Amino acid sequence: MNSSPEVGHNYTPWNKGRLLGQKRPLRPKDVWTIRVRLQLDCRKRDLAMFKLAIDSKLRSCDLVSLQVDDVFAGGRVRDRAVVVQKKTGRPVQFELTEQTRLSVREWLDARGMANNRTLFPSRLAKRPHISTRQYARIVKKWVASAGLDASAYGTHSIRRTKAALIYKKTGNLRAVQLLLGHTKLESTVRYLGIEVDDALSISEQVEV
Repeated sequence: MNSSPEVGHNYTPWNKGRLLGQKRPLRPKDVWTIRVRLQLDCRKRDLAMFKLAIDSKLRSCDLVSLQVDDVFAGGRVRDRAVVVQKKTGRPVQFELTEQTRLSVREWLDARGMANNRTLFPSRLAKRPHISTRQYARIVKKWVASAGLDASAYGTHSIRRTKAALIYKKTGNLRAVQLLLGHTKLESTVRYLGIEVDDALSISEQVEV
């Protein structure tokens, strides 16, 4: 007997109404809008997290598990940090811009550093830091606050944002590969969707 759903039996495809494929990166104006809204709302944790996520280009699992010592030493926020990626086991280095360092410092001063060495601690006693699922919900709120369609963006949108901008400005794919911590250049090409973007750019220049 064929157990597959039949047409007309109120079957709803799992992907109905969903946008599939890679989530798009944020545009510079979207980044600016989200930063301003978080500043106006005095959301120090979210502002530090957002700026750090953009600068670091870390996967969500690595971002949420950051320790204070990863970004803070000698009484000041580091200019550069190194984190060992959970997925690959390889270290990746990133720079913290001046504005990011300022926001991280303000967040650390606000939450205090004595009780918890996790940078973004969870409010649940059984968890040392916020979960990747909670981070995904936070990202959706950021995106919605900028007037964007939340279904078109996700945590990888934040990870891809600065990497996509660097590639667009420099065309240096190898540099982007190193910044993202990819082991293969092909992974970076697929991740940025370069072939698709380049094809669309060429198509836009051709009139029929």
